[in-house]
Amino acid sequence: MNLRRITLAILLTGATGAAAMSQRPAKSGTEKMTDSPAAMQEQFADSKTAALEKNSARAEAYYNFTIGHIYEQQYEASSNAEYATKAIEAYKKAYALDPKSQVIGERLAEMYWKAQRIHDAVAEAQEILKRDPDNVQSRRLLGRIYLRSLGDVSVSSGQSETVSRAIEQYREINRLDPADSESALWLARLYRLKNEHDKAEQVLRSILKNDPENEPAVEQLTQLLMDQGKSPQAVTLLEGITAHSPTPVLLDLLGDAHTQAHELEKAEEAYRQAAELDPSEVSHQRGLGQTLLAEEKYSEALKVYEKLADVMPDDSDVYLRIAQIYRELHRLDKAEENLVKARQYAPGSLEVMYNEAMLYQAQGRFEDAIRVLSDAVTGIKGQPPAASSRRRSLAILYQQLGQLYRDTQNYQAATYTFEELGHLGDEEDRRARMMIMDTYRAAKDLPKALQTGKEALAKYPADPAIRTSHALLLGENGQTEEAVKILRTQLHGDAGDRETYLNIAQVYERGRRYKEAEEAARAAEVLPGQARENEMVWFLLGAIYERQKFFDKAEEQFKKVLAVNPKNAPVLNYYGYMLGDLGIRLDEAEALVQQALKEDPFNGAYLDSLGWIYFKESKFGLSESTLRKAVERERHDATIHSHLGDLYAKTGRGDLAAGEWEKSLVEWRRSLPADMETDKVAELEKKISRSKHRVAQKSTTSDAKP
Repeated sequence: MNLRRITLAILLTGATGAAAMSQRPAKSGTEKMTDSPAAMQEQFADSKTAALEKNSARAEAYYNFTIGHIYEQQYEASSNAEYATKAIEAYKKAYALDPKSQVIGERLAEMYWKAQRIHDAVAEAQEILKRDPDNVQSRRLLGRIYLRSLGDVSVSSGQSETVSRAIEQYREINRLDPADSESALWLARLYRLKNEHDKAEQVLRSILKNDPENEPAVEQLTQLLMDQGKSPQAVTLLEGITAHSPTPVLLDLLGDAHTQAHELEKAEEAYRQAAELDPSEVSHQRGLGQTLLAEEKYSEALKVYEKLADVMPDDSDVYLRIAQIYRELHRLDKAEENLVKARQYAPGSLEVMYNEAMLYQAQGRFEDAIRVLSDAVTGIKGQPPAASSRRRSLAILYQQLGQLYRDTQNYQAATYTFEELGHLGDEEDRRARMMIMDTYRAAKDLPKALQTGKEALAKYPADPAIRTSHALLLGENGQTEEAVKILRTQLHGDAGDRETYLNIAQVYERGRRYKEAEEAARAAEVLPGQARENEMVWFLLGAIYERQKFFDKAEEQFKKVLAVNPKNAPVLNYYGYMLGDLGIRLDEAEALVQQALKEDPFNGAYLDSLGWIYFKESKFGLSESTLRKAVERERHDATIHSHLGDLYAKTGRGDLAAGEWEKSLVEWRRSLPADMETDKVAELEKKISRSKHRVAQKSTTSDAKP
């Protein structure tokens, strides 16, 4: 170190001496030479001394500056705080000797920042900017300091102010150096952080105007557009670039944009191209796998995720997706096997627990599903109330748990769970109130359902979802005109009216006003959209025709649905039951309902349909076992009890038949007004009367015997 200091001192002295000589002022040709030789000699000596002192100070300044730079490099190499302190002290000495040097000031401020003396760094940089507002380097330093403060999770207060300060610096950098695209990108990110999307877009489009191939700017603008739901604009932007300059990153983003726009086939194509260009990047494979899963191309999706499992054998998300695929393929043992792996690599994961509950539900293990979800709720409630994900996680769990209670007809527990959901916030409260309304409707407690609807409307009078739910309840109560009047106020003359027209059609259908129901459904059918968007329209039209005994027309509508979605379980069941109840094409009817049960194996209504078809086929053993399963799932379904009663009567068990018919009659009398079918009630009453008469006659005959 001593030898280095001597060498540096010699070099610096020589250099500064030469500089001093070059800066010595020359005599003007017009300047008068009036001083005496002695005076001139004295004057020369004084100026020489001053110059030497000045050069000596400058040399010392640059010597300390160089020493500071050496210590700075040693600090960067070792992270030893001692070197940082020495570097700062050397820079401070240099700055004291040459206080007008911007270079020394910038290095001192930079060193403060590196040593995490943020306050000193900011003060030093601001001092430089007071003297020179156009100093780009100092503004870059301040910008970096503010960015670092934003990234410091230990600093939670004043974030908004820090963002504003950072924006101020990067806005000035952008003005002073428009070619600095990196700083411009940071400015756009900061505008996005403050939700000033228009300003962010303006900055990004300015970058792309000068450099259309700037990939980071394209990426950020794409994300900005998608964050605002402007996926068509994002697609246009990306397609314009990838058409001539396709890169894996931009193609991946194009896949994201198509996904948001619900253009899954195009998304699949984009992800495939990205994967072909960069097979080693797993994000492209993930995007492709998720898209194939959304397209219900389960076999192809499975191949993608199995490849990912080979590359990332400890990634829980991969096993979770594989489990979901196997669940959709009804290979529940394989689904459970992969869920075990997912749990192994992500113990306590909410998503894994949620899927575990869904698997148990698919297996008919409802108590296990409820236990898993309840345990998950307990675990989440144990987190600190301030945890950012706590509310969202609880909302998901309460909703699914409540629906599970409702599906298992534990209506009291379902209502309590939905009330807990409502305590989380206004958005959850809105959702919870609608679910409570539906729970009371499922429990056939229409007065409480209507009261809940009135209370919800009083709190959220303009909420369209609550208004719709309340209107549908009025329709169930036979208040058809009032219900339709509410629903018609929600028509806006666009493609979004499809659902409203369907709700109007449903209200009319429930009120047995089939002509108006068909008109409303047809109004929904002609709205623009893809064929699959009319599945519900055709299903409802089929039901409207079936209720009027126009069976050929009903069949035509059901076939339309199955042409676009062969796995539509409600239509498969309705169509199969209609044929079975008519006693025609029973093999076809059985196949349709069996297919519905593949999609939803423990659905009580579907089991009833299959049991009734078996009855029509005289397969009484299969009929009984299936109807028993149905009644276990739906204990309060009048039709299932009636069918089971008919089965018992057909097989000579009159007492059991009468018992089931009595249960059916009780459920009919508890049914909602729109569900009441007087002809079926009258037929039941006749069966019960005849059964009682036979029992009485049998008893009389028995008593008459000696």
